[in-house]
Amino acid sequence: MVLFRRSLGDILRSRRTELGLTLREVSGAARVSLGYISEIERGQKEASSELLASLCDALEMPLSDVLREVADAVALEEAAAAVPLTPIITRPRGDVVASAA
Repeated sequence: MVLFRRSLGDILRSRRTELGLTLREVSGAARVSLGYISEIERGQKEASSELLASLCDALEMPLSDVLREVADAVALEEAAAAVPLTPIITRPRGDVVASAA
């Protein structure tokens, strides 16, 4: 969940800076406290769906675009962290004796 929150915050901050908006401006437009938006951008707090919709409106960005970018960022992180699996090969033991019944 931390990865999701961090990615969401990074994307929201990036969009805000692209638009040249301050936290105070976004806070006023979204009607959300400045401190809370700051914590969301730093990945420390989760945004409810209503809050996220307000932030997206303030940033003139469709929610679907935000979620798509978050999903892409999470997928990249998962791929980078993936450790290739080494197949385990079992060898027959040479000292195994089959019993005849």
